[in-house]
Amino acid sequence: MRIYEGSPRQDYEEVLRSIGAFFDEHGLRDILLTEVQDGFIVQALLGSDGEGRGWSQPASRLEKETLTFLDDDISRFMQEARARRGGGRGEPNARIAGFYEKALRVIGRYIDQQKPRDVFFFEMGGDFVLRLLVQTGTGPKHTVVEFTRVELDAMIQEGRMRRGATGASDGMSGVLAHTAARELDEHRLWEPLNQSSKQIGGRR
Repeated sequence: MRIYEGSPRQDYEEVLRSIGAFFDEHGLRDILLTEVQDGFIVQALLGSDGEGRGWSQPASRLEKETLTFLDDDISRFMQEARARRGGGRGEPNARIAGFYEKALRVIGRYIDQQKPRDVFFFEMGGDFVLRLLVQTGTGPKHTVVEFTRVELDAMIQEGRMRRGATGASDGMSGVLAHTAARELDEHRLWEPLNQSSKQIGGRR
């Protein structure tokens, strides 16, 4: 992301958190996001009436939308999100924070720990599959990891506890470590997904 060039930390946690808040506000769901040179391209389902709806609230009719978020858009989203929270990086107001803001925040924290060169993910029904381009000793390599809705709920709760505890460790949580252990090489992605079709691929 160009807005973070030269920074020692690619702050995907804050970037994805603010994008997630946009998804919640506008009622987007079943998200596909890919990072490009100057921002992100997003495809998602949106209620045809344009009304904001929670991710679990069915719209009478859904349409597929393609959106482009440039670096300037992302900077504005982050400023607006901080203004809603009264500045700082504290816990979002429970009345404001929706599923995507909370879920993408913890996913963004995981991505920050991996330090990838670019990011791609898709979501169906609250389950996410990520593909990250990471640098290894033999060159760049794609890795794939899945987060289920149950794991995300646990990660969100762990994040609240971590931010509320004095002197809490910033290391990888137990749920993150368990999830990282299930990472797959890119060529092995579809085998476990087919085995879990009732959880992910079956939602169509």
